[in-house]
Amino acid sequence: MSRSTRLSTPRAPAGRDSGVRARIGSALGGLVLTLGHLPTIYVTCIAYMANPAGPWDSETVAHSDIASGLALVLSGITALLTWLFVKVEWLRGWWYAVPAVLAAAALLRLTLLAPEL
Repeated sequence: MSRSTRLSTPRAPAGRDSGVRARIGSALGGLVLTLGHLPTIYVTCIAYMANPAGPWDSETVAHSDIASGLALVLSGITALLTWLFVKVEWLRGWWYAVPAVLAAAALLRLTLLAPEL
């Protein structure tokens, strides 16, 4: 057998393998971010639903502030995860909008729309 007629194992095209990895990465990134956004949405809704019963109910105001602060922290974490997934090119840049909107909503509840006694 000569060198030019050696048997070789067939290989998959390079584009197909990287395309499958990119799709799996995109699905994984989207799932992780969606699961990260759900508690942020929940805590933000809790912050907006907390209204004091009267001038004596400072505890409800404190709980609303705590929920808003927690929503800000969770938005920051998901923004960092979004940066990671966009950096490895699994997701597109529009994913930054979701943590930005959630952070803005939490910040508004913490400042301008805070419950008053």
